[in-house]
Amino acid sequence: MTAVLARDVAHALRPHLAIIDIGSNSVRLVVYDGLVRTPQVLFNEKAVCALAQGLEGSGRLNPSGVPTALAAAGRFIRLARHMRVGTLDILATAAVREADDGIPFVAEIEKRFRAKVTILSGEEEARLAASGVLCSNPEADGLVADLGGGSLELVTLDRGKIAGPAVTLPLGVLRLSEASDDDPRRAESLIDRNFAELGWLAKRQGRPLYAVGGAWRAVARLLIEQIGHPLHVLDNFTLGRSDAVALLGLIARQSRKSLDKIPGLSRKRLQHLPLSALLLKKVLEQARSEELVFSVYGMREGQFFRRLPPGLRAQDPLLAACEHMARTQGRFPPHGDELVGWMAPLFRGETASQRRLRHAACLLGDLFWNEHPDYRAEQAFLRVIRLPVMGLEHHHRIALALAVHARYETEKDPPERQMLALLDEEEQRRASLIGMLLRLGHTISGGVPGILSATRLHRHGDALLFTLPADDPVFAPDLGDRRYDRVARLAGADRFEIRRR
Repeated sequence: MTAVLARDVAHALRPHLAIIDIGSNSVRLVVYDGLVRTPQVLFNEKAVCALAQGLEGSGRLNPSGVPTALAAAGRFIRLARHMRVGTLDILATAAVREADDGIPFVAEIEKRFRAKVTILSGEEEARLAASGVLCSNPEADGLVADLGGGSLELVTLDRGKIAGPAVTLPLGVLRLSEASDDDPRRAESLIDRNFAELGWLAKRQGRPLYAVGGAWRAVARLLIEQIGHPLHVLDNFTLGRSDAVALLGLIARQSRKSLDKIPGLSRKRLQHLPLSALLLKKVLEQARSEELVFSVYGMREGQFFRRLPPGLRAQDPLLAACEHMARTQGRFPPHGDELVGWMAPLFRGETASQRRLRHAACLLGDLFWNEHPDYRAEQAFLRVIRLPVMGLEHHHRIALALAVHARYETEKDPPERQMLALLDEEEQRRASLIGMLLRLGHTISGGVPGILSATRLHRHGDALLFTLPADDPVFAPDLGDRRYDRVARLAGADRFEIRRR
Protein backbone atom coordinates (compact mmCIF):
# COMPACT_ATOMS: atom_id res chain seq x y z
CA MET A 1 0.00 0.00 0.00
CA THR A 2 1.46 3.37 -0.99
CA ALA A 3 1.92 6.12 1.58
CA VAL A 4 -0.73 8.28 -0.13
CA LEU A 5 -3.25 5.41 -0.20
CA ALA A 6 -2.53 4.57 3.45
CA ARG A 7 -3.11 8.22 4.37
CA ASP A 8 -6.43 8.28 2.47
CA VAL A 9 -7.60 5.05 4.09
CA ALA A 10 -6.67 6.32 7.57
CA HIS A 11 -8.57 9.54 6.87
CA ALA A 12 -11.66 7.64 5.68
CA LEU A 13 -11.65 5.45 8.80
CA ARG A 14 -11.18 8.34 11.21
CA PRO A 15 -14.43 8.65 13.23
CA HIS A 16 -16.19 12.01 13.19
CA LEU A 17 -17.23 13.93 16.31
CA ALA A 18 -20.59 15.73 16.37
CA ILE A 19 -21.88 18.30 18.87
CA ILE A 20 -25.49 19.48 19.07
CA ASP A 21 -25.74 22.71 21.04
CA ILE A 22 -29.25 23.45 22.34
CA GLY A 23 -28.83 27.11 23.15
CA SER A 24 -31.07 29.93 24.28
CA ASN A 25 -31.47 31.33 20.77
CA SER A 26 -30.68 28.44 18.42
CA VAL A 27 -30.05 24.73 18.07
CA ARG A 28 -26.88 23.95 16.13
CA LEU A 29 -25.14 20.84 14.80
CA VAL A 30 -21.41 20.89 14.14
CA VAL A 31 -19.63 17.80 12.81
CA TYR A 32 -15.84 17.68 13.10
CA ASP A 33 -13.54 15.56 10.97
CA GLY A 34 -12.07 13.42 13.71
CA LEU A 35 -9.98 14.22 16.75
CA VAL A 36 -7.12 16.31 15.35
CA ARG A 37 -5.49 19.30 17.03
CA THR A 38 -7.32 21.95 15.00
CA PRO A 39 -11.07 21.37 14.66
CA GLN A 40 -11.96 20.77 11.00
CA VAL A 41 -15.65 21.40 10.42
CA LEU A 42 -17.36 19.01 8.00
CA PHE A 43 -20.88 20.28 8.58
CA ASN A 44 -22.43 23.24 10.39
CA GLU A 45 -26.13 24.08 10.52
CA LYS A 46 -28.38 25.92 12.94
CA ALA A 47 -32.07 26.46 13.49
CA VAL A 48 -33.19 29.65 15.27
CA CYS A 49 -35.70 28.67 17.97
CA ALA A 50 -35.47 31.50 20.55
CA LEU A 51 -36.11 29.12 23.46
CA ALA A 52 -35.21 31.86 25.96
CA GLN A 53 -37.75 34.34 24.59
CA GLY A 54 -40.22 35.14 27.38
CA LEU A 55 -38.23 33.09 29.92
CA GLU A 56 -37.57 36.09 32.16
CA GLY A 57 -41.27 36.67 32.75
CA SER A 58 -42.82 33.20 32.46
CA GLY A 59 -40.04 30.98 33.77
CA ARG A 60 -40.78 28.60 30.86
CA LEU A 61 -39.35 27.89 27.43
CA ASN A 62 -40.79 29.83 24.52
CA PRO A 63 -43.89 27.74 23.55
CA SER A 64 -43.58 28.63 19.88
CA GLY A 65 -39.88 27.75 19.90
CA VAL A 66 -40.16 24.31 21.50
CA PRO A 67 -41.64 22.50 18.44
CA THR A 68 -38.97 24.10 16.22
CA ALA A 69 -36.24 23.01 18.64
CA LEU A 70 -37.59 19.45 18.81
CA ALA A 71 -37.73 19.25 15.02
CA ALA A 72 -34.20 20.61 14.71
CA ALA A 73 -32.86 18.19 17.33
CA GLY A 74 -34.50 15.28 15.51
CA ARG A 75 -33.06 16.31 12.16
CA PHE A 76 -29.59 16.83 13.57
CA ILE A 77 -29.52 13.52 15.47
CA ARG A 78 -30.60 11.63 12.34
CA LEU A 79 -28.05 13.47 10.21
CA ALA A 80 -25.27 12.69 12.67
CA ARG A 81 -26.20 8.99 12.64
CA HIS A 82 -26.25 8.90 8.84
CA MET A 83 -22.80 10.52 8.88
CA ARG A 84 -21.68 7.62 11.12
CA VAL A 85 -20.15 9.88 13.74
CA GLY A 86 -18.10 8.12 16.39
CA THR A 87 -19.16 10.45 19.20
CA LEU A 88 -22.32 12.56 19.51
CA ASP A 89 -22.50 15.08 22.35
CA ILE A 90 -25.82 16.87 22.88
CA LEU A 91 -25.46 19.84 25.23
CA ALA A 92 -28.21 22.08 26.59
CA THR A 93 -27.34 25.46 28.10
CA ALA A 94 -28.91 28.34 30.04
CA ALA A 95 -32.50 28.40 28.74
CA VAL A 96 -33.07 24.67 29.29
CA ARG A 97 -31.14 24.76 32.57
CA GLU A 98 -33.25 27.54 34.08
CA ALA A 99 -36.71 26.91 32.62
CA ASP A 100 -39.32 25.16 34.76
CA ASP A 101 -40.09 22.89 31.81
CA GLY A 102 -36.45 22.36 30.80
CA ILE A 103 -36.19 18.81 32.17
CA PRO A 104 -39.43 17.63 30.50
CA PHE A 105 -38.19 19.19 27.23
CA VAL A 106 -34.94 17.19 27.46
CA ALA A 107 -36.84 14.04 28.42
CA GLU A 108 -38.93 14.41 25.26
CA ILE A 109 -35.82 14.61 23.08
CA GLU A 110 -34.31 11.57 24.76
CA LYS A 111 -37.52 9.55 24.45
CA ARG A 112 -38.36 10.59 20.90
CA PHE A 113 -34.88 10.25 19.39
CA ARG A 114 -33.16 7.79 21.77
CA ALA A 115 -30.24 10.11 22.49
CA LYS A 116 -28.64 11.33 25.72
CA VAL A 117 -28.78 15.09 26.44
CA THR A 118 -26.48 16.74 28.99
CA ILE A 119 -27.77 19.87 30.72
CA LEU A 120 -24.71 21.95 31.52
CA SER A 121 -24.45 23.83 34.79
CA GLY A 122 -23.49 27.48 34.58
CA GLU A 123 -19.98 26.67 35.79
CA GLU A 124 -19.59 23.86 33.25
CA GLU A 125 -20.75 26.15 30.45
CA ALA A 126 -18.25 28.82 31.51
CA ARG A 127 -15.39 26.34 31.70
CA LEU A 128 -16.20 24.93 28.26
CA ALA A 129 -16.14 28.45 26.80
CA ALA A 130 -12.72 28.98 28.40
CA SER A 131 -11.53 25.65 26.98
CA GLY A 132 -12.61 26.83 23.54
CA VAL A 133 -10.41 29.92 23.90
CA LEU A 134 -7.53 27.70 25.06
CA CYS A 135 -8.05 25.44 22.05
CA SER A 136 -7.00 28.40 19.90
CA ASN A 137 -4.70 30.27 22.31
CA PRO A 138 -3.05 27.75 24.66
CA GLU A 139 -1.29 30.50 26.63
CA ALA A 140 -4.35 32.76 27.00
CA ASP A 141 -4.25 34.78 30.20
CA GLY A 142 -7.17 36.95 31.30
CA LEU A 143 -10.95 36.87 31.49
CA VAL A 144 -13.23 34.88 29.17
CA ALA A 145 -16.74 36.30 28.75
CA ASP A 146 -19.22 34.19 26.77
CA LEU A 147 -22.50 35.88 25.83
CA GLY A 148 -25.46 33.73 24.84
CA GLY A 149 -29.15 34.38 24.52
CA GLY A 150 -29.96 33.38 28.10
CA SER A 151 -26.82 33.99 30.13
CA LEU A 152 -23.38 35.54 30.38
CA GLU A 153 -20.57 33.26 31.55
CA LEU A 154 -17.36 34.60 33.09
CA VAL A 155 -14.25 32.59 33.89
CA THR A 156 -10.60 33.49 34.45
CA LEU A 157 -7.53 32.06 32.75
CA ASP A 158 -4.07 32.10 34.28
CA ARG A 159 -1.37 31.51 31.65
CA GLY A 160 -3.22 28.76 29.86
CA LYS A 161 -5.00 27.30 32.89
CA ILE A 162 -8.59 27.75 34.04
CA ALA A 163 -8.30 29.35 37.47
CA GLY A 164 -10.51 31.04 40.01
CA PRO A 165 -14.30 31.30 39.93
CA ALA A 166 -16.50 30.48 36.94
CA VAL A 167 -19.89 32.19 37.16
CA THR A 168 -23.05 32.55 35.11
CA LEU A 169 -25.24 35.65 35.15
CA PRO A 170 -28.81 36.11 33.82
CA LEU A 171 -27.58 38.69 31.31
CA GLY A 172 -28.02 36.81 28.04
CA VAL A 173 -28.90 39.19 25.24
CA LEU A 174 -32.49 37.92 24.87
CA ARG A 175 -33.18 38.05 28.62
CA LEU A 176 -31.51 41.44 29.04
CA SER A 177 -33.57 42.80 26.14
CA GLU A 178 -36.82 41.61 27.71
CA ALA A 179 -35.95 42.63 31.27
CA SER A 180 -34.97 46.16 30.20
CA ASP A 181 -37.48 46.55 27.38
CA ASP A 182 -34.43 47.55 25.29
CA ASP A 183 -33.99 50.69 27.37
CA PRO A 184 -30.22 51.37 27.75
CA ARG A 185 -30.56 52.95 31.21
CA ARG A 186 -32.57 50.06 32.60
CA ALA A 187 -30.19 47.60 30.98
CA GLU A 188 -27.18 49.35 32.51
CA SER A 189 -28.84 49.26 35.93
CA LEU A 190 -29.47 45.51 35.60
CA ILE A 191 -25.89 44.91 34.52
CA ASP A 192 -24.48 46.95 37.41
CA ARG A 193 -26.71 45.10 39.87
CA ASN A 194 -25.41 41.72 38.69
CA PHE A 195 -21.79 42.89 38.71
CA ALA A 196 -22.02 44.35 42.22
CA GLU A 197 -20.92 41.13 43.91
CA LEU A 198 -18.12 40.28 41.46
CA GLY A 199 -15.29 42.20 43.06
CA TRP A 200 -12.82 39.53 41.98
CA LEU A 201 -13.08 40.72 38.36
CA ALA A 202 -11.05 43.86 38.99
CA LYS A 203 -8.26 41.92 40.70
CA ARG A 204 -7.01 40.74 37.30
CA GLN A 205 -6.80 44.27 35.92
CA GLY A 206 -4.61 44.81 32.88
CA ARG A 207 -5.07 41.32 31.42
CA PRO A 208 -7.01 40.77 28.18
CA LEU A 209 -10.73 40.21 27.94
CA TYR A 210 -11.64 37.41 25.50
CA ALA A 211 -15.13 38.01 24.07
CA VAL A 212 -16.99 34.87 22.94
CA GLY A 213 -20.44 34.39 21.41
CA GLY A 214 -22.44 35.17 18.28
CA ALA A 215 -23.77 38.52 19.53
CA TRP A 216 -20.26 39.78 20.13
CA ARG A 217 -19.03 38.41 16.80
CA ALA A 218 -21.65 40.68 15.21
CA VAL A 219 -20.20 43.59 17.22
CA ALA A 220 -16.71 42.67 15.98
CA ARG A 221 -17.87 42.70 12.34
CA LEU A 222 -19.28 46.18 12.81
CA LEU A 223 -16.11 47.44 14.52
CA ILE A 224 -13.90 46.08 11.72
CA GLU A 225 -16.01 47.94 9.16
CA GLN A 226 -16.23 51.15 11.13
CA ILE A 227 -12.50 51.56 11.79
CA GLY A 228 -11.45 50.32 8.33
CA HIS A 229 -9.41 47.46 9.76
CA PRO A 230 -7.66 45.91 6.73
CA LEU A 231 -8.01 42.27 7.77
CA HIS A 232 -11.59 40.95 7.81
CA VAL A 233 -10.92 38.01 10.14
CA LEU A 234 -12.92 37.96 13.37
CA ASP A 235 -10.73 35.62 15.41
CA ASN A 236 -8.10 37.47 17.44
CA PHE A 237 -9.33 40.88 16.26
CA THR A 238 -7.93 43.06 19.05
CA LEU A 239 -8.54 46.59 20.31
CA GLY A 240 -6.88 48.57 23.08
CA ARG A 241 -9.01 49.54 26.07
CA SER A 242 -9.59 53.22 25.26
CA ASP A 243 -10.51 52.59 21.62
CA ALA A 244 -12.77 49.68 22.58
CA VAL A 245 -14.63 51.64 25.28
CA ALA A 246 -15.20 54.61 22.96
CA LEU A 247 -16.36 52.51 19.98
CA LEU A 248 -18.58 50.22 22.04
CA GLY A 249 -20.18 53.23 23.71
CA LEU A 250 -20.89 54.70 20.28
CA ILE A 251 -22.58 51.49 19.07
CA ALA A 252 -24.58 51.24 22.31
CA ARG A 253 -26.08 54.68 21.63
CA GLN A 254 -27.18 53.92 18.08
CA SER A 255 -30.82 53.53 17.16
CA ARG A 256 -32.18 50.59 15.19
CA LYS A 257 -32.83 52.98 12.29
CA SER A 258 -29.23 54.18 12.12
CA LEU A 259 -27.83 50.63 12.37
CA ASP A 260 -30.21 49.49 9.63
CA LYS A 261 -28.29 51.68 7.16
CA ILE A 262 -25.00 49.82 7.71
CA PRO A 263 -24.45 47.15 5.04
CA GLY A 264 -23.42 43.61 5.93
CA LEU A 265 -25.09 43.36 9.35
CA SER A 266 -27.23 40.33 10.14
CA ARG A 267 -30.87 41.37 10.41
CA LYS A 268 -31.32 38.79 13.19
CA ARG A 269 -28.50 40.30 15.25
CA LEU A 270 -29.34 43.93 14.52
CA GLN A 271 -32.04 44.37 17.16
CA HIS A 272 -29.74 43.40 20.02
CA LEU A 273 -26.52 44.99 18.75
CA PRO A 274 -26.66 48.12 20.99
CA LEU A 275 -27.32 46.06 24.15
CA SER A 276 -24.57 43.58 23.19
CA ALA A 277 -22.12 46.47 22.80
CA LEU A 278 -23.23 48.04 26.09
CA LEU A 279 -22.76 44.76 27.95
CA LEU A 280 -19.30 44.22 26.45
CA LYS A 281 -18.29 47.76 27.40
CA LYS A 282 -19.44 47.19 30.98
CA VAL A 283 -17.52 43.89 31.26
CA LEU A 284 -14.40 45.55 29.86
CA GLU A 285 -14.67 48.37 32.39
CA GLN A 286 -15.52 46.10 35.32
CA ALA A 287 -12.56 43.80 34.60
CA ARG A 288 -10.28 46.80 33.92
CA SER A 289 -8.88 44.96 30.93
CA GLU A 290 -6.34 46.82 28.84
CA GLU A 291 -7.09 44.80 25.72
CA LEU A 292 -10.23 43.36 24.08
CA VAL A 293 -9.73 40.19 22.04
CA PHE A 294 -12.56 38.61 20.04
CA SER A 295 -12.56 34.82 19.83
CA VAL A 296 -14.68 32.79 17.40
CA TYR A 297 -14.05 29.68 19.48
CA GLY A 298 -16.25 28.94 22.48
CA MET A 299 -18.26 26.22 24.15
CA ARG A 300 -18.47 23.78 21.21
CA GLU A 301 -14.75 24.01 20.52
CA GLY A 302 -14.21 23.64 24.26
CA GLN A 303 -16.12 20.36 24.23
CA PHE A 304 -14.10 19.26 21.19
CA PHE A 305 -10.87 20.22 22.99
CA ARG A 306 -11.89 18.22 26.07
CA ARG A 307 -12.31 15.16 23.83
CA LEU A 308 -8.74 15.34 22.53
CA PRO A 309 -6.15 12.96 24.03
CA PRO A 310 -3.61 14.81 26.24
CA GLY A 311 -0.87 14.45 23.64
CA LEU A 312 -2.94 16.23 20.99
CA ARG A 313 -4.08 18.94 23.42
CA ALA A 314 -0.43 19.73 24.14
CA GLN A 315 0.39 20.43 20.46
CA ASP A 316 0.72 23.96 19.13
CA PRO A 317 -2.50 24.54 17.11
CA LEU A 318 -0.81 26.66 14.43
CA LEU A 319 2.15 24.35 13.84
CA ALA A 320 -0.04 21.23 13.96
CA ALA A 321 -2.31 22.69 11.26
CA CYS A 322 0.63 23.79 9.10
CA GLU A 323 2.27 20.36 9.47
CA HIS A 324 -0.98 18.70 8.36
CA MET A 325 -1.23 20.96 5.31
CA ALA A 326 2.41 20.33 4.42
CA ARG A 327 1.83 16.56 4.55
CA THR A 328 -1.38 16.57 2.55
CA GLN A 329 -0.78 19.39 0.03
CA GLY A 330 3.00 19.58 -0.42
CA ARG A 331 4.97 18.00 -3.27
CA PHE A 332 7.30 15.94 -1.11
CA PRO A 333 7.52 14.91 2.56
CA PRO A 334 7.63 18.13 4.60
CA HIS A 335 11.01 19.40 5.72
CA GLY A 336 9.97 22.48 7.66
CA ASP A 337 12.17 21.53 10.63
CA GLU A 338 15.16 21.25 8.30
CA LEU A 339 14.50 24.70 6.82
CA VAL A 340 14.05 26.20 10.29
CA GLY A 341 17.44 24.91 11.42
CA TRP A 342 19.19 25.76 8.15
CA MET A 343 18.31 29.48 8.29
CA ALA A 344 18.57 29.74 12.10
CA PRO A 345 22.10 31.33 12.09
CA LEU A 346 20.56 34.48 10.61
CA PHE A 347 17.94 34.76 13.38
CA ARG A 348 19.95 34.59 16.56
CA GLY A 349 18.22 36.15 19.54
CA GLU A 350 14.70 35.69 18.19
CA THR A 351 11.85 35.17 20.63
CA ALA A 352 9.88 31.95 20.94
CA SER A 353 6.95 33.67 19.22
CA GLN A 354 9.15 34.76 16.32
CA ARG A 355 10.61 31.29 15.90
CA ARG A 356 7.12 29.76 15.94
CA LEU A 357 6.04 32.07 13.11
CA ARG A 358 9.21 31.31 11.14
CA HIS A 359 8.55 27.58 11.61
CA ALA A 360 5.01 28.02 10.28
CA ALA A 361 6.36 29.84 7.21
CA CYS A 362 8.81 27.01 6.55
CA LEU A 363 5.96 24.48 6.68
CA LEU A 364 3.72 26.52 4.34
CA GLY A 365 6.46 27.62 1.96
CA ASP A 366 5.96 24.87 -0.64
CA LEU A 367 2.18 24.44 -0.56
CA PHE A 368 1.34 26.57 -3.59
CA TRP A 369 3.39 24.77 -6.23
CA ASN A 370 0.27 23.87 -8.27
CA GLU A 371 -1.05 27.44 -8.62
CA HIS A 372 -0.71 29.18 -11.99
CA PRO A 373 2.88 30.55 -12.14
CA ASP A 374 1.68 34.06 -13.05
CA TYR A 375 -0.52 34.22 -9.93
CA ARG A 376 1.29 31.91 -7.54
CA ALA A 377 2.62 34.59 -5.19
CA GLU A 378 -0.67 36.48 -5.16
CA GLN A 379 -2.68 33.33 -4.47
CA ALA A 380 -0.25 32.25 -1.75
CA PHE A 381 -0.61 35.58 0.05
CA LEU A 382 -4.41 35.60 -0.12
CA ARG A 383 -4.78 31.98 0.92
CA VAL A 384 -2.49 32.33 3.93
CA ILE A 385 -4.37 35.47 5.01
CA ARG A 386 -7.60 33.44 4.98
CA LEU A 387 -6.36 30.11 6.30
CA PRO A 388 -8.76 28.54 8.85
CA VAL A 389 -6.01 28.11 11.43
CA MET A 390 -5.96 28.87 15.15
CA GLY A 391 -3.54 30.77 17.28
CA LEU A 392 -2.64 33.66 14.96
CA GLU A 393 -2.84 37.31 15.95
CA HIS A 394 -3.71 39.59 13.06
CA HIS A 395 -0.26 41.08 12.54
CA HIS A 396 1.28 37.60 12.74
CA ARG A 397 -1.15 36.34 10.09
CA ILE A 398 -0.08 39.15 7.77
CA ALA A 399 3.63 38.58 8.47
CA LEU A 400 3.20 34.88 7.67
CA ALA A 401 1.40 35.71 4.41
CA LEU A 402 4.13 38.22 3.48
CA ALA A 403 6.85 35.61 4.07
CA VAL A 404 5.13 33.05 1.83
CA HIS A 405 4.55 35.74 -0.82
CA ALA A 406 8.26 36.61 -0.79
CA ARG A 407 9.10 32.93 -1.27
CA TYR A 408 7.49 33.20 -4.74
CA GLU A 409 7.86 36.89 -5.64
CA THR A 410 10.75 39.19 -4.72
CA GLU A 411 10.08 42.29 -6.83
CA LYS A 412 6.36 43.12 -6.50
CA ASP A 413 4.31 44.03 -3.46
CA PRO A 414 1.64 41.58 -2.31
CA PRO A 415 -2.02 42.23 -3.11
CA GLU A 416 -4.08 44.23 -0.64
CA ARG A 417 -0.93 46.07 0.38
CA GLN A 418 -2.86 48.13 2.93
CA MET A 419 -2.66 45.14 5.26
CA LEU A 420 1.07 45.75 5.66
CA ALA A 421 0.21 48.82 7.71
CA LEU A 422 -0.33 46.44 10.64
CA LEU A 423 3.38 45.51 10.52
CA ASP A 424 6.26 47.74 11.54
CA GLU A 425 9.40 48.00 9.38
CA GLU A 426 11.28 45.33 11.32
CA GLU A 427 8.40 42.85 11.01
CA GLN A 428 8.24 43.47 7.26
CA ARG A 429 12.02 43.06 6.90
CA ARG A 430 12.01 39.84 8.86
CA ALA A 431 9.08 38.34 6.91
CA SER A 432 10.68 39.24 3.58
CA LEU A 433 13.99 37.71 4.65
CA ILE A 434 12.29 34.46 5.70
CA GLY A 435 10.47 34.25 2.37
CA MET A 436 13.56 34.88 0.28
CA LEU A 437 15.54 32.32 2.27
CA LEU A 438 12.75 29.83 1.58
CA ARG A 439 13.16 30.58 -2.12
CA LEU A 440 16.92 29.96 -1.88
CA GLY A 441 16.43 26.78 0.13
CA HIS A 442 13.91 25.33 -2.31
CA THR A 443 16.08 26.33 -5.29
CA ILE A 444 18.93 24.26 -3.88
CA SER A 445 16.92 21.31 -2.61
CA GLY A 446 14.09 21.16 -5.13
CA GLY A 447 11.82 20.88 -2.10
CA VAL A 448 13.29 17.47 -1.19
CA PRO A 449 14.32 16.78 2.44
CA GLY A 450 17.88 15.80 3.31
CA ILE A 451 19.80 18.04 0.90
CA LEU A 452 20.09 21.38 2.70
CA SER A 453 21.88 19.81 5.67
CA ALA A 454 25.02 19.57 3.52
CA THR A 455 25.12 23.35 3.07
CA ARG A 456 25.79 26.21 5.45
CA LEU A 457 24.38 29.73 5.52
CA HIS A 458 25.99 32.30 7.83
CA ARG A 459 27.42 35.80 8.20
CA HIS A 460 31.15 36.12 7.52
CA GLY A 461 32.47 39.64 7.87
CA ASP A 462 30.41 41.89 5.62
CA ALA A 463 29.19 38.99 3.46
CA LEU A 464 26.34 36.53 3.68
CA LEU A 465 28.26 33.34 2.98
CA PHE A 466 26.60 30.30 1.43
CA THR A 467 28.87 27.27 1.59
CA LEU A 468 28.16 24.32 -0.75
CA PRO A 469 29.83 20.95 -1.45
CA ALA A 470 32.04 21.24 -4.54
CA ASP A 471 31.95 17.62 -5.70
CA ASP A 472 28.22 16.92 -5.86
CA PRO A 473 26.32 18.00 -9.02
CA VAL A 474 23.08 18.42 -7.05
CA PHE A 475 24.58 21.63 -5.64
CA ALA A 476 25.22 23.24 -9.03
CA PRO A 477 22.10 25.34 -9.74
CA ASP A 478 22.43 28.83 -11.18
CA LEU A 479 22.54 31.20 -8.20
CA GLY A 480 23.66 34.29 -10.06
CA ASP A 481 20.35 36.06 -9.70
CA ARG A 482 20.71 39.53 -8.14
CA ARG A 483 17.80 38.78 -5.81
CA TYR A 484 20.25 37.06 -3.48
CA ASP A 485 22.10 40.33 -2.99
CA ARG A 486 18.82 41.59 -1.55
CA VAL A 487 18.77 38.59 0.78
CA ALA A 488 22.19 39.68 2.02
CA ARG A 489 21.03 43.25 2.60
CA LEU A 490 17.94 42.07 4.49
CA ALA A 491 20.25 39.96 6.65
CA GLY A 492 22.43 43.00 7.39
CA ALA A 493 25.31 42.06 5.07
CA ASP A 494 26.74 43.91 2.07
CA ARG A 495 26.80 41.08 -0.43
CA PHE A 496 25.85 37.47 -1.11
CA GLU A 497 28.85 35.19 -1.59
CA ILE A 498 29.01 31.50 -2.61
CA ARG A 499 31.87 29.29 -1.49
CA ARG A 500 32.37 25.67 -2.53
CA ARG A 501 34.36 23.34 -0.36
